[in-house]
Amino acid sequence: MNDILIKNALIVNEGKIFEGDVHIVDEYIAEINSSISVKSSKTRVIDAEGKLLIPGVIDDQVHFREPGLTHKATIASESKAAVAGGVTSFIEMPNTIPQATSINLVEDKFEIASKTSYANYSFMIGGTNTNIEELLKADPKKIAAIKLFLGSSTGNMLVDDEKALTAIFKSAKMLIVAHCEDEKTITKNLEFYKNKYGDDIPIKCHPLIRSEEACFISSSKAVALAKKTGARLHVFHISTAKEAEKLFSNKKLIDKKITAEVCVHHLWFDDSDYEKKGTLIKWNPAIKTKADKEGLLHALLNDKIDIIATDHAPHTLVEKQQVYTKAPSGGPLVQHGLLAMIELHKKGLISLEKIVEKMCHNPAILFQIEKRGFIKEGYFADLTLVDLSALQSVTKDTILYQCKWSPFEGITFTSKVTHTFINGQLIYNKGVFNESLKGKRLTFNRP
Repeated sequence: MNDILIKNALIVNEGKIFEGDVHIVDEYIAEINSSISVKSSKTRVIDAEGKLLIPGVIDDQVHFREPGLTHKATIASESKAAVAGGVTSFIEMPNTIPQATSINLVEDKFEIASKTSYANYSFMIGGTNTNIEELLKADPKKIAAIKLFLGSSTGNMLVDDEKALTAIFKSAKMLIVAHCEDEKTITKNLEFYKNKYGDDIPIKCHPLIRSEEACFISSSKAVALAKKTGARLHVFHISTAKEAEKLFSNKKLIDKKITAEVCVHHLWFDDSDYEKKGTLIKWNPAIKTKADKEGLLHALLNDKIDIIATDHAPHTLVEKQQVYTKAPSGGPLVQHGLLAMIELHKKGLISLEKIVEKMCHNPAILFQIEKRGFIKEGYFADLTLVDLSALQSVTKDTILYQCKWSPFEGITFTSKVTHTFINGQLIYNKGVFNESLKGKRLTFNRP
């Protein structure tokens, strides 16, 4: 029997911060109290020494590149980095090779994860203009969501047929998640800058090519279609203050049918960082202005934006250092996303309670994940301990991503993840992994 007692923790859960102990028995949280005595000689006692104890982070948007793109990353390598960053569950995207646009191909990814993932896992099935019958076969209790690329797609995953799109929205039995950028606007802007600069377009033009207009046109269309059809819609990686302010409500999450997410990089960087970071911070949607960054944070705090994610999307350094038109978009973040948000907390920009709400509670609520995302008796013991007074430098030696680089390289965070528990087991302990442990497939409490 697994029997662990975490003592003297500063627990952050459901809008409160309090001192207490947590008793884990087997996979689950058995008791939470201000003081819990050791009940057995077999109990393993971990003194938190006042460290922060939060529910494990649930990252609802990652690209772990397997199968087909394993020169960039694997489920094993990136889930290991995630665990070191306090992430206990992830939901991975369908744009691998082959693209996960059928039930069988999604199940192939589950099979890989069952053998190699350090964290708990689920996957999305990708929509196309022609696979609606396959989407309707998906079991809502077993698959996280339907992912639609309404811009910036790979392969044949751009859903640009109006009839197909409407049919998916009308018929979907589960949550629809969308990447929203208007392809026509982007193509027009890109042609303008290519005529001016050739392939070596200055990176500062990226947010002008993938512009506010491109984002707003596409996200407005998706939101309007969701309202018309009654579909349940979640818009990924909102990057503009205009979208956040005009398209989303601040009702309670449980009462919303249309929700939004912001990514760590859109809260940390702005267009003034392109000069120093170059294509390393080339993302789709693009990092935009300081006003956008501030507007996104404001929308997050007033609950128009519901979730914080990473959009972890590693590429090799050689790939990222190519000229603008050849450098792929995306970057690795799962190891440092939580630490970056805590750093914003220390700057007085966001509370610890709000970070936990947006990174732990709300993904569990939105995706209806069973018994995760909270520190509650009877829930899976997915937990993270954070030392708020320890330093964590981002260097080549400490980066666990297979690609071995980070947009945060050179930064020293003033907090550090020390312990990560998954399904009650201590999988990460002060830099040491229990390599024998693996995560579980997420299940969903849906009709």
